[in-house]
Amino acid sequence: MSSQKLLAEGIGTAFLLIGVVGSGIMGAALADGNVAIALLANAIATGCTLYFIITTLGPISGAHFNPAVTLAILIRREITPKQAGGYVAVQIIGGILGVWAAHMMFDLAILQTSTTDRTGVSQWFSEVLATFGLLFVIFGGIKSRPDAVPTLVALYITGAYWFTSSTSFANPAVTIARGFSDTFAGINPAHIPMFIAMQVVGVGVAALILPRLFRN
Repeated sequence: MSSQKLLAEGIGTAFLLIGVVGSGIMGAALADGNVAIALLANAIATGCTLYFIITTLGPISGAHFNPAVTLAILIRREITPKQAGGYVAVQIIGGILGVWAAHMMFDLAILQTSTTDRTGVSQWFSEVLATFGLLFVIFGGIKSRPDAVPTLVALYITGAYWFTSSTSFANPAVTIARGFSDTFAGINPAHIPMFIAMQVVGVGVAALILPRLFRN
C-alpha cells in the first residue's frame, strides 16, 4: 500500500476529530449551558468536515476514515487484510492526534481522559443502527450517485447526531479518540469497548443486507 493512501487516511481522520472535538469545545463554550445549541453546532461542524475530507481525499485513499468502513470494504474483498490493517492503524493514530490538536487550539491540557458516561442498551442499539445506516448511505450512494457520496455522508451524520441516542459515533477510530478528550464530545474509556462491539455488529448486519439491496 502506498504511503500516499496511508497519509490521506491519517490526515483525514485527524481532521475529522478536530471537527468533532473542536466544535464540541467551541459549541459548549458559546452555548451558555444550552446543550441543544452545543449539539447543533457539533453536528453541523462534523457534517461540514466530512464533506471536505471525503471530497478532497476520496480520490486518493477512498476516504474511509473509519475502521468500520474499512472492515465493510474488506468483507467485500475490495482491499486486502494487509491494506485494511494499515488503514485502521493510521485512522486510530490520526484520530488521537486530531484530538490533541483540538486541545492545543483551545488551550486545554493535551492529555486527557474522558469522564462522560455513554452506556446502556439504548445507546448500544443506536450504535448498531448508526453504523448500519452509515454503510447504507455509502454503498447506496456508490450504487446510485457516486458523485453525491460526500454530501450523503455529511447529511447522514449531521442528522444522525440528532436521531440516535448515542449521537452516532459509528466509527471505532472516532470512539477511541474521543476517549482521550474530557470535553463535550468525550466518552468514558470504560464504555468504548461496547460501542466498538456494537459498531462491528452494525457492519455485520450491513454485510448481510446491503449486497441483497444494492445488487446488480
